Amino acid sequence: MRGSQMTKQPNVVVLFPDQLRAQSLALYGNSAYQESQIETPNIDRLASSGVTLNNAISNCPVCTPARAMLVTGRYPQSTGHVINSIRTRHSEISIADAFANQGYKTAWVGKWHLHTGAWPAKDRMPMQPDWVPEGRDRLGFEYWRAYNQHMVYFDGFVNKGDWNYERWDGYETDGLLNYAFEFMDDAKQDPFLLFLSPHPPHYTPEKFAPDEYYEQLPDDITLPQNVPEEMLDRAREMYRHYLAMILAIDDMLGKLVDYLTANDLIDNTILLLTSDHGTQGGSQGVNPWAKKNPYDASVHIPAIVSFPQRIKPNYRTDTLTAMVDFFPTLCGLAGVPVPKSVEGTDLSKLILEEPVSDGDPAAPDSVFLMNFTKYFDWFQDGAEWRGVRTKTHMYCQRLNGLTELYDLRTDPLQVDNIIDSCTPALVTELESLLQAHQKARSDELVPCTQWRNWLDEQRRVVRNATGELSHPESPPDWSLLE
Repeated sequence: MRGSQMTKQPNVVVLFPDQLRAQSLALYGNSAYQESQIETPNIDRLASSGVTLNNAISNCPVCTPARAMLVTGRYPQSTGHVINSIRTRHSEISIADAFANQGYKTAWVGKWHLHTGAWPAKDRMPMQPDWVPEGRDRLGFEYWRAYNQHMVYFDGFVNKGDWNYERWDGYETDGLLNYAFEFMDDAKQDPFLLFLSPHPPHYTPEKFAPDEYYEQLPDDITLPQNVPEEMLDRAREMYRHYLAMILAIDDMLGKLVDYLTANDLIDNTILLLTSDHGTQGGSQGVNPWAKKNPYDASVHIPAIVSFPQRIKPNYRTDTLTAMVDFFPTLCGLAGVPVPKSVEGTDLSKLILEEPVSDGDPAAPDSVFLMNFTKYFDWFQDGAEWRGVRTKTHMYCQRLNGLTELYDLRTDPLQVDNIIDSCTPALVTELESLLQAHQKARSDELVPCTQWRNWLDEQRRVVRNATGELSHPESPPDWSLLE
């Protein structure tokens, strides 16, 4: 399966915190957000050394569906990842497979959430090791210091070669970094692909962050105007924890960059900072820790790419970037062939500001948005919707009949639904975009309980939008890598 190793292949490192929304960073500042309350010097430093993607969008703002799109470059309608804690099909070809085929060493460190783990573990209490078996359940990642899903941020646990576990020392960002350094110390003579996936700034029922980060917060936490009065107290309490965890992520990024610099790896390393989705923070009156909404608080994610050898420093692009696009774009930047299974778009030429030829895929004109179920881990009718996000508008159709349309240029907080006051031509245009996305994915907006037969009794995917699939532990078709 491995191809011949090219000379001077770039390393790839993806720092992938959970639930980090763009609008909480000064880098994406807008006076309407009223949220530039903390300094993130390391995130800002990364942006100054590379490109900031202004319109990176999480298609389905839920952990497992979003992570599956990142790792496979395919939509939930294809992978079957419509809710959390689903066991991924062994036949899925991952980004680790694509890079390993070109001679890369691969590693996953941190939260995985593309397996059932210790299912069922209702509410994840009491906290317990949540392992992922060796083999294709890890989708080709070789070095493994990971857990499926738990929320123990201090002295938490990962699995290694088998179901035994060990605990890291201290806070998760430092514990996972130590594993990342261990992997890179061993692999740095060869090209490597490293995914570093801390769980913060996600909710935990335990302690959120070290005290030192709370000490850096302002005395008064301000919130944007789309947080209603009755939600303010809950949202402020949530947001204190959230900002403290973002400060920990910023420190983590700084230590990672320092390591790459000290080991003369930074110039030949593609470093991507992004997230799986955002969080509502009380916006639109939604539970502060909730996501699963079509609003920018949930779907607009940060994305910064540094590659000093090829990406010019300190610029921004408005190119729309979906979760499915990261896999092929990283391949394009690294010179790795994109597997034929991938459904996303390689945006590397746009990032590199290279000429685009007639045979290159066009930049997307919209991003397909979706949510399948009311609850994260179970099929429960009541919150199904589909939508599109363009550079200027968000359009959403809900199964309950509500339709929403927001002009993001004049209404970045999405408080004024203009569906009944805008020109009919705009609605027709956005509706046509949505229908085209659904047709391409064989998607229907139906009650989510109709999707139950996609999973078997072990929560393995046995069907997708196009029909029945082979056995869920069937091997991949490796010819798709060529």
